[in-house]
Amino acid sequence: MAKKPKSKTAKSRGGYKKKIIAFVYDFDGTLSPKPMQEYTFLPEIGEDPKAFWREVNALATKHEAEGLITYMHLMYKKAKAKGIEIRREQLVALGQNVALFEGVKDWFDSISAYVSDRSSRAVSTRHYLVSSGLKEIIEGTEIYKRFHNVFASEYFFEAYDLPYPKRVITDTSKTQYLFRINKGIEQLSKSINSHMPEDERPIPFSNMIYFGDGETDVPSMAVTRKNGGHAIAVHSPGKSRKNCLELFHAGRVDFFAPADYREDSELYRRTCLLLDQMIAEIRVREEMWRLARGTRSRKA
Repeated sequence: MAKKPKSKTAKSRGGYKKKIIAFVYDFDGTLSPKPMQEYTFLPEIGEDPKAFWREVNALATKHEAEGLITYMHLMYKKAKAKGIEIRREQLVALGQNVALFEGVKDWFDSISAYVSDRSSRAVSTRHYLVSSGLKEIIEGTEIYKRFHNVFASEYFFEAYDLPYPKRVITDTSKTQYLFRINKGIEQLSKSINSHMPEDERPIPFSNMIYFGDGETDVPSMAVTRKNGGHAIAVHSPGKSRKNCLELFHAGRVDFFAPADYREDSELYRRTCLLLDQMIAEIRVREEMWRLARGTRSRKA
């Protein structure tokens, strides 16, 4: 097979490479009003959502088990008890039923266009999803293909009569995926534990914005902001903003806003304020990089 010619990227030209802004999103409560299982799997097996989550919490407490593993196990245990066989293809199909907040479908194009216009096309964007929800369901949503990569909980379907969790993403393990984005090591079979100098990392934290909705996002928000990045909290429009206020006053987020992703919304406006700052900082760092490179060769 003939090799593809190398594209003239910033890297191949030897130019400044850290010009990608990464938008990193939680899913449940951030892009969608309710946990995805409440739109999909639980109605399929005839389970009341509130009763189901109460049972999950009770089992996890009783057995000192991890809550996410407990719910992934209990979902299929209940399906089997009712004689319902759920396959991977069915979960993907159920993803079509997941509701999204107003404006989400158009957000990716509109906010990326804003970055392109404000940076004179010098800065590009990537959208990532890091979720404790099920990747199989996310794949069925209409926004799945808008993400550069999706990191989410997943099942093994072939090896067992009762599907077994293949990957479980918890509140704290979400931070691993932030470092994968930061280091450019997105293949999950590769370790991210080896030291990588900051100047070799393709997407610095200062080029990231993390979007979340509550306490489960605190570790990711804290890691992002501690390393120079940004975070925004959202809440359902017309509902309590208590969690967002607590996150804001605790210094976990730069801004908060209702989860309305349309161009005339507070969320859009406040995100653009951060983007203006980030684009300016990228330009400053690029100019410093050029100056350093230009003077280094002239040293006596």
